[in-house]
Amino acid sequence: MIVDQIWTGNAYRNFNYLIVCPETGEAVAVDPLDHEKCLNRARAQGWEITQVLNTHEHGDHTGGNKRVIEATGAKLLAHRNAKNAIAGMDVGLSANDVVKVGKTVELLALDTPGHTMSHVCLLSKTDQPALICGDTLFNAGAGNCHNGGHPNELYETFAGQLESLPENTLIYPGHDYMVNNLAFTLDREPDNDRARALLSEIENQDPNDPLVSTLGMEKEINTFFRLRSPTVIARLREAFPDLPASPSPRDVFVKLRELRNDW
Repeated sequence: MIVDQIWTGNAYRNFNYLIVCPETGEAVAVDPLDHEKCLNRARAQGWEITQVLNTHEHGDHTGGNKRVIEATGAKLLAHRNAKNAIAGMDVGLSANDVVKVGKTVELLALDTPGHTMSHVCLLSKTDQPALICGDTLFNAGAGNCHNGGHPNELYETFAGQLESLPENTLIYPGHDYMVNNLAFTLDREPDNDRARALLSEIENQDPNDPLVSTLGMEKEINTFFRLRSPTVIARLREAFPDLPASPSPRDVFVKLRELRNDW
């Protein structure tokens, strides 16, 4: 399986993806907002885009659909409940559906509400899994819940699905927010030496060739996985004095998301 991460260079710092079967050259374009870059990359590599998949319904993920489909005749896939929000859907995805690309690529659809209530992530069925996670999980961060989502649902997605994935799962998010997210982690957990070292390593990285983290790394440097850290809880209590003496992981997650909204 080939995962081609395409940096758009736009103000929203989007990543687009082509996921390709190396045997046949067939590809699925995930959230191809920058249709020109996606189409040009496929042409240059001799790949054929046969499917377009949206992780969710926001315009910075669906905005390139029409042009890619006009150029390729690709089928459009998204969460089954997004049919009224994403024009021209051909296939509605549910949890555990398998998206096949060419002869060799199989992607498991995960129903991952929180950023929106109609969000899917894709988990590759490969020896080293890859998670194409849209705006659910970012490098060192979590998606916001401003436009159709809810932090309680996002917590359930993290705790009930993402946390149990293999530690070596590669993380491919919908945006490059890693520097700011690491700064937030350090604001919440100043003694997180791993996050501090990583920030110094990547703060000047080229987003055309970014670090690809793993779930194991995220558990070390992503504050939304570090819900039992004594430092995180103590710092959170400074902002929320009414926090229970032994807050639940859900309490910590939701309060962290609230702080991140205005940070």
